Amino acid sequence: MYNFKNDYSEGAHPNILNKLIETNLIQQLGYGEDEYSIQAKDVLKEKINNREAVIYFLSGGTQTNLIVIASSLRAHEAVISAKTGHISANETGAIEATGHKVIAIETTDGKLKPSDIHLTLQEHALRPHVVKPRMVYISNSTEIGTIYTKAELLALSECCKANDLLLYLDGARLGHALTAENNDLTLSDVAQLTDMFYIGATKNGGLIGEAIVFNRPEVAADFDYVLKQRGALLAKGRLLAIQFLELFKDDLYFTLAKHANVMAMKISAVVKEKGYTFLTNSTTNQIFPILPNAVIEKLNEKYLFYVWKAIDKEQSAVRLITSWATDETMVDAFIEDLKNA
Repeated sequence: MYNFKNDYSEGAHPNILNKLIETNLIQQLGYGEDEYSIQAKDVLKEKINNREAVIYFLSGGTQTNLIVIASSLRAHEAVISAKTGHISANETGAIEATGHKVIAIETTDGKLKPSDIHLTLQEHALRPHVVKPRMVYISNSTEIGTIYTKAELLALSECCKANDLLLYLDGARLGHALTAENNDLTLSDVAQLTDMFYIGATKNGGLIGEAIVFNRPEVAADFDYVLKQRGALLAKGRLLAIQFLELFKDDLYFTLAKHANVMAMKISAVVKEKGYTFLTNSTTNQIFPILPNAVIEKLNEKYLFYVWKAIDKEQSAVRLITSWATDETMVDAFIEDLKNA
């Protein structure tokens, strides 16, 4: 069985494992004060073209979202998200458990627009009887594989600034978004247009790890206290930092994400040739083809993937995810089986 269920079925890129072994017996300070953490932060600041940024390394995406949002909002403040956003749909109410409401917006493509924000603000204008929207949460790529253009992110950024809202971008799959064939954003653009974002390694070659980037020092005030209080200040911070050093050496991070996208687009091309349609217009490593249930049943004999949504009695949308390590031979085998199913 070959697994297309998620983008972390594999372990880590060998460069990371080799570097961890190479540095294993070199003593370092703990809690992110090691030389690798300092170096990795310098590298990332250079990549995003922002020397003023404040960066911390955390172990996972849900942990990052929870701690960033909880530390940024006061007790009566809420966060706006697409209904499909990870904090709304996939984190077991983690944000609500901290006391902050997630205001979920229905979207057609997983992306928020300024009009969504304006409407939400109008609906929450009855002060002090409703929660106060204070943050806008987006992800790039989204949970359904779509990406933000520079114009779209710029419009959201301007909307947030005009309405005193923080803009936070979940970058669990940021590498895949930035290497998509129709992308026109850079890391520097993301840093310029958001208040905070994170660079995800777990889904793109790392063992574990996300780098949260606060683009202005004032929005990171006392984050180190919150990080420790929430149990997320890793004692052996070197383990996370070394991964980012390796991933951003010679732009390996983007090379790996590009491979995942190319494998997904290879499958997409055949889906189109067969005359099937898609649930969303994805150009990243998550694709959602709508297939006859009989075809899905046949493919499930050899391949693992999620049946995402029933379309009618005869067909369903499935989610296929390719990763940095997806074997092209297996993709070719899947394509042949899809053609013959």
